[in-house]
Amino acid sequence: MKFPTAKSPATAGKRPLALAGVLAATLSVAACGGGDGGSTAADGPPQSGGTLRYGLSVAPTCSDPVQGQTNQTIYVTRQIVDSLLDQDPDSGELRPWLADQWTVSQDARTFTFRLKEGVTFSDGTPLTPEVVKKNFDSVVAIGGVKAPLASGYLAGYTGGTVLDARTLKVDFSEPNAQFLQATSTPQLGIQSEATVAKSADERCLGSNIGTGPFTYAEYKQNASATLVKRAGYNWGSALQDHRGDAYLDKIVFTVVPEAGVRTGSLSSGQLDAISDALPQDVAQIEASGGRVQFTSNPGIPFGFQPNVTRGPLRDPAVRSALITALNRKELVDTVLGPQFKTATSALASRTPGYLDLSARVKYDAAASKQLLDQAGWVPGGDGIRVKDGQRLSFGVVFAPVFAANQAILELAQQQLRAVGVELKLEPVSVAEWTTRQNNKDFDSNYGNLSRADGDILRNSFSFEQRNLNVRAAADQIDVLLAQQLSTTDAAARSKILGEVQRAVIDQGLLIPTLELSQAIGVAPAAAGVKFDASARLVFHDTWLKR
Repeated sequence: MKFPTAKSPATAGKRPLALAGVLAATLSVAACGGGDGGSTAADGPPQSGGTLRYGLSVAPTCSDPVQGQTNQTIYVTRQIVDSLLDQDPDSGELRPWLADQWTVSQDARTFTFRLKEGVTFSDGTPLTPEVVKKNFDSVVAIGGVKAPLASGYLAGYTGGTVLDARTLKVDFSEPNAQFLQATSTPQLGIQSEATVAKSADERCLGSNIGTGPFTYAEYKQNASATLVKRAGYNWGSALQDHRGDAYLDKIVFTVVPEAGVRTGSLSSGQLDAISDALPQDVAQIEASGGRVQFTSNPGIPFGFQPNVTRGPLRDPAVRSALITALNRKELVDTVLGPQFKTATSALASRTPGYLDLSARVKYDAAASKQLLDQAGWVPGGDGIRVKDGQRLSFGVVFAPVFAANQAILELAQQQLRAVGVELKLEPVSVAEWTTRQNNKDFDSNYGNLSRADGDILRNSFSFEQRNLNVRAAADQIDVLLAQQLSTTDAAARSKILGEVQRAVIDQGLLIPTLELSQAIGVAPAAAGVKFDASARLVFHDTWLKR
């Protein structure tokens, strides 16, 4: 695999790097009932026009791609912005989008991009290297509290230099090998100069201007969003099925929290596609002529991230016991169904750099009990263990970012009680969940993060990033995470990421449960509903049969 490269004064004498092997690892789409949603011959030729009515399971939280983190939010924001590069969901290869050529310096500190000609934002202003630079500057200004993913991608950013009318050089103080793939994510999608000049809060209100195939017509914070087709769009990603404008005239996103109501609305023709179709919904959807499209998410799987500074989770033996106390197969089989996978490491199996730790991340209740016995946690009168007068009890804060979270945690609660551990569920809104994470106000946090690059581990487990374990100081994990940023050899980088995963599990910094899959219910009239490399929806090629 070889990426295109650009020759420029900034890169003269520097050997461009492909960084291909890590990105290409195991990025297959697991699909059922419609594959990746691409149009087939049976659908007939694509037709332009019409409004796609989409039912979100959770309200979008911000119209700004830089600040959007939940899948449901990104389903909306991805349509507004293009990225410098795109990533093939099957091979992991990086492909041209707003940039048609790029190079990386040998030390992975300098990245140079040549922009396509003729690209404009929806307000008519041109895409220029200066605007791209201001986008990156604005991410740094917003910071890690409001934009943790985007800010992490730009760690060590020292600025951009405009080399000519089409070329931008981006520099970092330290090696940052992950940045090339990061430029394909929606968090680093490019917005207009007028947009990035606004405050972080103003950027969440629906006035965002991008180069993408759709624009905001209406945005109601935490409620709904209406997008309309942008005319004259002809610079799409190399991965799009067709050139030119989107087929759809409009996309209307509404929030339908109840799974049964979403399914009923899809089956009755009131909606054309819905999020989080549950296993019990599949028969009803298929009976109405629809289908359910599945793809598994790369990144960090769902799991508990313990705050190691308070309560019984300070004890490493307790954290280790939790890993073997969970019957992940029962969680998946009981609540979700066969399209979901049990988590077997600190990365999901579709992520480049994944290391299979299923020999360690397995169900063994007897081993959990033995560990707790040896650590001095003895069963109390009600079955919950105690040590030095402290109950083996902790809370988990979580939000409804995935429809099955409550049911999964209720079953996990029963499994943990069987070995003498009390789990207290603390469901909160997405806004409160984010605040609690930022304030480190939790015993444990339950969630996942999607990204088609193993560097996502740095976002959660680096002392310099979100540090949701609230570690008091940097340690060997941080050393390894820094090493992978400076390693441009694919195999060597994967090996380092494997060491990180092993350390995270050995220290009990993540108690994995399951790998997230996106399950999208699609009506028979909708064709071309597709997932990108990070399992987020893209609608440029979507069309309605009439």
